[in-house]
Amino acid sequence: MKEAVLVMLICALVAVSTVSFAESNPRECAAINDKDARLACYDKVFRLALQQDHQSEAQPSLATRSAIDSRGQQELATLSNWFSITPHRPNYILPASLNFSPNYSTYGEFGDSFSDTEVKFQLSLKTILWPNMWHGSSLWAAYTQQSFWQLYAEEKASAPFRETNHEPEIFWQLPVSFSLLGMDARFATLAFNHQSNGRGEPLSRSWNRLTGELSLEKGRIVTSMKSWIRVDNSSNDNNPDIEEFMGRIQLGAAYKGDVHTIAIGLKNNLSSDNRSGVELNWTFPLAQKVKGIVQVYSGYGENMIDMENYSNRVSLGVALTDWL
Repeated sequence: MKEAVLVMLICALVAVSTVSFAESNPRECAAINDKDARLACYDKVFRLALQQDHQSEAQPSLATRSAIDSRGQQELATLSNWFSITPHRPNYILPASLNFSPNYSTYGEFGDSFSDTEVKFQLSLKTILWPNMWHGSSLWAAYTQQSFWQLYAEEKASAPFRETNHEPEIFWQLPVSFSLLGMDARFATLAFNHQSNGRGEPLSRSWNRLTGELSLEKGRIVTSMKSWIRVDNSSNDNNPDIEEFMGRIQLGAAYKGDVHTIAIGLKNNLSSDNRSGVELNWTFPLAQKVKGIVQVYSGYGENMIDMENYSNRVSLGVALTDWL
């Protein structure tokens, strides 16, 4: 009896789908003899066509949508859920990260057992705290963690996490609309940012900043300009020269192709004793939801423990999310 009911339901669904298909095909409408039924069929066909046209006009394709808008649409898809978390900066793991100019003197004799090749990875997430504020602005909280894991160190080193930088922040993002240097300004961001490696002396590194950032766009190219003011108490500052190595300004640019993305970031201390750090990232398709990534870093300030060392590093791995 249950099987008979199931067969009847399947037949009914097939019949309904067949009628729907016929009514969505103008040629099937022309074969209807009754003029009223034929007219109703034509009305349904062209009404559906008009609806599809309107939907396609309202939602531009990925090929025509700007890079920032594409990223924004991806974030909106998750923000509709309570307690949603969305990517902030790129999330990646680089199993082969080779430093051509390592300096492990900070660790004393323990550093002699470290390998020049290690695992570098980054976890970066954010969540919205207060949407739809003044002029469409929003308040966010974010956390970024970057780690350097000595997986390939000598056995006596026991594969430690050589360095982990923790970077929680809270930021206010305001949509803007004006032209600057031939590009369209899209967002201004103000943030309170804390960065620390969570260690005791003599390896402790930390600072607090008020940051300001402007994001601009032109076609497939997105740029950013970011600067900051340090707000630490000078009386107990154990890193007084941190800005000389971690910089006072950061510039970024990214190009989003159909399947490839190239991003470059430059930070500089704006001092007569000039020190910079440059990072280049290239991501490309690797699997359905995973991208391959090649990362090159050259300069000072790659991380907090190595900020005074000039690093030349090349890394290979996979990226789960990108800048755009």
